[in-house]
Amino acid sequence: MRHTGADTPTDMSQGKGKVAGLLLAAGASTRMGQPKQLLRVEGYTLLDRVLNEVLRSDLDLVLLVLGFQAGEIKQSLSTDLHHPKLRIIENKNYLDGISTSIIAGLSEVEDLFEHVMIILADMPLISSSLINLLLGEYLASHLQLGAIKLLERRSHPVIIGRPYYAELRRLKGDMGARDLFAKYADRVCLVEPDKDYDDVDIDTMEEYLEFKQSLNHDEKDSGLNKPE
Repeated sequence: MRHTGADTPTDMSQGKGKVAGLLLAAGASTRMGQPKQLLRVEGYTLLDRVLNEVLRSDLDLVLLVLGFQAGEIKQSLSTDLHHPKLRIIENKNYLDGISTSIIAGLSEVEDLFEHVMIILADMPLISSSLINLLLGEYLASHLQLGAIKLLERRSHPVIIGRPYYAELRRLKGDMGARDLFAKYADRVCLVEPDKDYDDVDIDTMEEYLEFKQSLNHDEKDSGLNKPE
């Protein structure tokens, strides 16, 4: 792991504290043409695949933020909706961009949690081990911003501490926290995962089919049989 950043008095004051994961799955999947949350891979929906990994992680709470077709998507989940770490909310302003999902999630957790990890539900290779790696290195760094670093660029998931909650609340449109990380680039704990991690995200049917094909190739290469 390698991290960059300059410690400040604010940064050093809150190295610990509870961490909530905001799993963002509210989008309308306009490029896909159908809810990508419901697309199936190896017997699970894409959302179930990521949600199960996030729940297996060391995060103290997982807040799933739904929006487009929230009822149908919630009903489709095979994950135990009574899991003690899971809460589900609906962002009715999802058409106004990802910032509204971040703010909706933050509003639910900011009083009790010192940090929030933002996780995108359309990144199907996010794993509990990746989340735990980022979480551990970030907390040890005493910084208040953290992110996965891949191929010399910042990637997801990202994690944000309480000192920056007010700036999260000022986010607009579909930009997410990108500008926040650019503004405070010298205060970010950047964590490099194993070289095998692929931060693929799925926005189109072509990307979905390519992802499924890549899984088939991995199974053939390892000699594993595809599960029923």
